[in-house]
Amino acid sequence: MSQVDVPVLAGTDHVELYVGNARQAAYHYRNAFGFDVIAYAGPETGVRDRASYVLQQGKVRLVLTAAMGPEGDIAEHVRKHGDGVKTIALRVDDATAAFEAATRRGARGVREPSRSEDESGVITYATVATYGDTVHTFVERDEYSGVHWPGYRVDHRDGGGVGLRFIDHAVGNVGKGKMDDWVSFYSDVFGFTVFQEFDENDIATQYSALRSKVTRDPRSMITFPINEPAVGLKPSQIQEYLDYYRGSGVQHIAMHTDDIVGTVAAMRDRGVEFLNTPDAYYDAVGKRAEGIDEDLDRLRDLRILIDRDDDGYLLQIFTRPVADRPTLFFEVIQRKGCKGFGKGNFKALFESIEREQAARGNL
Repeated sequence: MSQVDVPVLAGTDHVELYVGNARQAAYHYRNAFGFDVIAYAGPETGVRDRASYVLQQGKVRLVLTAAMGPEGDIAEHVRKHGDGVKTIALRVDDATAAFEAATRRGARGVREPSRSEDESGVITYATVATYGDTVHTFVERDEYSGVHWPGYRVDHRDGGGVGLRFIDHAVGNVGKGKMDDWVSFYSDVFGFTVFQEFDENDIATQYSALRSKVTRDPRSMITFPINEPAVGLKPSQIQEYLDYYRGSGVQHIAMHTDDIVGTVAAMRDRGVEFLNTPDAYYDAVGKRAEGIDEDLDRLRDLRILIDRDDDGYLLQIFTRPVADRPTLFFEVIQRKGCKGFGKGNFKALFESIEREQAARGNL
């Protein structure tokens, strides 16, 4: 299929989570992750069916939305999935053209191009479906100067910040045998290409394994890795996610920082819990740590992972699941030249999650 008429994406606009209690979730992300609360919509602003808080840090924007009653799509999403990502919104110059291109190339339309306006201007948007109950909303906001969206009011509460700058990537988990279908979806609809892949020979333990392909848009602004379970002696952590989430969905959101040591130290001080990495990882890190700017002992203290490719190295760490179900979590990442993902870190993450999976009695 021609790449000429693919939707032109300018980056991630925001990520919306459907949650059981938006007020409490906003408190958590403000106090633990350092996000500023910048806007609110709810009954006080004329929105009757939901309450939404908009949080911002750098270019990372989260929208936390909860239903005001037991009926409707939001409440049903939370009943089925628990707290989770509903929308990965994509910034575009022309939402109508993006929607028409996406649906022409095979995407299922969820919302036709629509306009929302107030005294601050107009936003044009449209929505298409992706894996599970997740959607992508195309957002055209060049003619809007308001805080987030018409219907929201300014509600500024400073979170202090921990150095998070922008969304690096968002990872989806899909059912066994479905990964290639969704890789093809992103290729056919958006013109994404696969620039890295891992299989059960790369990422496995004695019990379980996964397969993963990393897809990226033509302008290298948006990265969507997609995972699926692989055959193993026992159900993998990807299958555990699918079981608890009740289907395919967003596994984690990765946020970039320019100073991962300072960011992670601040987040730990604020109470964020991260996956543990055993000392043996650092004892065996070897050449991956050669020539890095950071002190290896400090990285060990904070449990930050190290990996590299031909272009440089990267540092990353992963939170524990942010709710009781072992589903959504977050990643903090710093890239120093490295554009992809290291096999060593991917395997270390897999092993860390598997240890927690075993502790839950699900291995």
